[in-house]
Amino acid sequence: MTSQISRRPSGPTKPISVRAFLALAAGKGAAWATRLAGRGGGTAITGMVARKVDPHILDELVRIPGVPVVAITGSNGKTTTARFAAALLRGEGVAVSHNSAGANLIQGVTSLAVSHANLRGHLPDGVLVAEVDEGALPRVAPETLPRALLVTDLFRDQLDRFGEIYAVADAIESVAAALPADSALIVNADDPMVATLAEKRVGRRVTFGLAIKRSTDQITRAADTIRCPRCKSDLKYRHVYLSHMGDYSCPACGFSRPKLDVAVTSLEVPGLDRTLLTVQTPGSKINLEIPQSGVHIAYDAAGAIAIMVGLGISLEHAAASLATVGPAFGRLERIYANERTIILAFAKNPTSYNTTLRALATEGEPKQLLIAASNTLVDGEDFGWLWDVDFESMAPKVERVVVSGTRADELANRLHYAGVPKGKLKVIEDRPSALREALSPLKPGARLIVLSGYTPLIELRNEMTRLGWTGRYWAV
Repeated sequence: MTSQISRRPSGPTKPISVRAFLALAAGKGAAWATRLAGRGGGTAITGMVARKVDPHILDELVRIPGVPVVAITGSNGKTTTARFAAALLRGEGVAVSHNSAGANLIQGVTSLAVSHANLRGHLPDGVLVAEVDEGALPRVAPETLPRALLVTDLFRDQLDRFGEIYAVADAIESVAAALPADSALIVNADDPMVATLAEKRVGRRVTFGLAIKRSTDQITRAADTIRCPRCKSDLKYRHVYLSHMGDYSCPACGFSRPKLDVAVTSLEVPGLDRTLLTVQTPGSKINLEIPQSGVHIAYDAAGAIAIMVGLGISLEHAAASLATVGPAFGRLERIYANERTIILAFAKNPTSYNTTLRALATEGEPKQLLIAASNTLVDGEDFGWLWDVDFESMAPKVERVVVSGTRADELANRLHYAGVPKGKLKVIEDRPSALREALSPLKPGARLIVLSGYTPLIELRNEMTRLGWTGRYWAV
């Protein structure tokens, strides 16, 4: 195996156009001004401005010169899987440029390229690791031609933006089927719909999943894809690992989970800051200790390792590389505030909520809780899925909960029906005020759990930054 990934042949190197140069200068200038004004990290505006000047700037920086790109998409796990993939690549000596702040729409991926390119339009040698929103993938892929595309999973997620899960699957299918033959398609075989993506495509295909001899979850009303993707009959599960993901088969047509190229063969989640697992690859067995918590972390790690297998890169330093990767922004991230601990948990759909609640339950949490949801364009406007979140499992533990965001009343109603007494609930729509209220009764050493959608989580974390408790979220 080699630790280098060469660029695709692209013919004689040509200078970039004047328009592309102006796009680079404008994008970089917008990022500088944004940071100087304290308005953000430039993770989206850089690409937004650059594309206004030259709509083809990403194509010119990445596709035309053949820059290697690893694209990671799907409903859940994109950010953590991308962080794991970047760490693994760096650990084997591959230079990485990565949109680590999670700006994953077309403007965010463009920002990634513009930020790391020089004014002559040259990106550093190495790999671009790009987390890509599943809705943005059909626009991003033609302009980047990923050398590896990983699909994490497919769940109901912002139906008002994406439509039904089958529409998302069809869009990803079209992108996956059109990948160049020298690209690797990496799929989560435990997700029935993902497992069947672009099955007839000619090119490298790598499957990953769990192969432990027990269930770690059960099929509930939050499960999405529990019917055969071929004949639509109910699937039978030998083991259920996370929502609808597991070891399945169809009694009606004989479809079953594909053979795993990368398999998690043992798994232990002893608490909120540690996951122990063993991963079997075609060439090695890797024992990992990762400073993050949850069954989903095993999937993210296996997916990142599968990317390395798909690219043909050594995994010699995998254990050491992944042992250094702590939680991303809002993924059970710990912030210390005047002798109290705040744990930030980003949750955007039933599965992400339920997975987070299970991880918190390993330490008897949540007790003191701030929970927030807002119906912005980024977060989605349809919150009917709140009724599929297993709030009932946490209700007996909760001592006090502050509810916030533009959908605070709806959240409070859902928690009341889950069994949280009204006397333990307080509704405060304003996010900074809600944070102060949630922290006010906590004594030194106490812990506050914050469960939140994307926009209110940014607002809450910005308030913590203003108070001097943490740095900017895009620097995590």
